[in-house]
Amino acid sequence: MIKCIAVDDEPLALKKLVTYIKKIPYLELAAQCHSAIEAQQVIEQQEIDAIFLDIHMPDLNGLDFAKSMHQKYSRGPVMVFTTAYSEYAIEGYKANAVGYLLKPYSFDEFEAAAQKVREVCEIRQQAFTEGEVEDEGNTEVNADDNVIYVKSDYRIVRIDVEHIRYIEAMSEYLRISCDNRDKPVIVLLSMKKIEEHLPSSKFMRIHRSFIINLDKISEVKKNHVILEGDASMPIGDNYKDNFMNYLNKKMLTK
Repeated sequence: MIKCIAVDDEPLALKKLVTYIKKIPYLELAAQCHSAIEAQQVIEQQEIDAIFLDIHMPDLNGLDFAKSMHQKYSRGPVMVFTTAYSEYAIEGYKANAVGYLLKPYSFDEFEAAAQKVREVCEIRQQAFTEGEVEDEGNTEVNADDNVIYVKSDYRIVRIDVEHIRYIEAMSEYLRISCDNRDKPVIVLLSMKKIEEHLPSSKFMRIHRSFIINLDKISEVKKNHVILEGDASMPIGDNYKDNFMNYLNKKMLTK
């Protein structure tokens, strides 16, 4: 079970969050808090695996609380932010959150965020059990045949670069989605590390949390890229100009 706490200063929002948590069989609600300060007290008293918290709160907001957790603990609780303000999205990912729920969010959206929490917690538990904590030595690259080898679940997994659809950052882990695998490969690795070994002509970072295979693009809608298989990911403001320059070079006009 994943022990978690719900944090929101709005009673109705907290009630909804608690209701959703109780619907997920692998989540155990350890406490519900009306402020980040209350959450701090809970964490000091018991071990917490994950926190679902609002960003915009009095006294201590969710972002500052998350940053304090990272400073205090080498690997603090997994964070999922909830907020009514979309402008906090980038800051949320900077705080290494694995999920960002924009109010009003549905149960399906919450369940997807909870699944990301579960994946990260499982990898962390495996790393703790086996004593594996290093990430810089877990990847080897053979540039000649366009293959990457990564360590996942204590196996060496071969990934053909051409089959990568996208890579998603989840806290200190990466989720590598491939079109020839039923499930994504989860690895303890940084975006910078893997980006160094991907051909820039085929892959582009379009968001702080996403790298896509340009050959897998199906369409572009507003500020989202749709990949083959209907996977949709946002285009970050800091990456938009570079991506649009790529599109304009490929665009056919009169």
